[in-house]
Amino acid sequence: MSRSIDYGNLMHRAMRGLIQNVLTDIAENGLPGQHHFFITFDTLHPDVELADWLSDRYPGEMTIVLQHWFDNLTVTDEGFAVTLNFGDKPEPLYIPYDAIKTFVDPSVEFGLRFETQGDDDEEDEAPMEEMAEEADPPPQQDAEVVSLDKFRK
Repeated sequence: MSRSIDYGNLMHRAMRGLIQNVLTDIAENGLPGQHHFFITFDTLHPDVELADWLSDRYPGEMTIVLQHWFDNLTVTDEGFAVTLNFGDKPEPLYIPYDAIKTFVDPSVEFGLRFETQGDDDEEDEAPMEEMAEEADPPPQQDAEVVSLDKFRK
């Protein structure tokens, strides 16, 4: 029986650990400087928790913004909970890390994208239109997706 190293799964686990570390720091110390996050996630993931009206409005995926106002940010090993304002209506959300599709901090041109077997090139151009009403969406070209090829010699 041959065995191989599943680099894709290992990389996803490391990237989710990075998100957990960043969110833990934000929960403890607040957002530094101009940092803010656009987090796109799968609303159909079985462990996602959000109001029915939000899941009806965003069937499939949704992008939230952690910037000007958020409350009750709680970070665990499996995911994070946060209360966000949607049109002056605070709503609690729970997002497991494995439901996250993209994590972007446009203030430093940093971004992570989680590839799945069903992803194709067209998804790279999908607009990030489902935003909590906290900030304008970042231009797609402002984010840098981390790729292993960038670090190879």
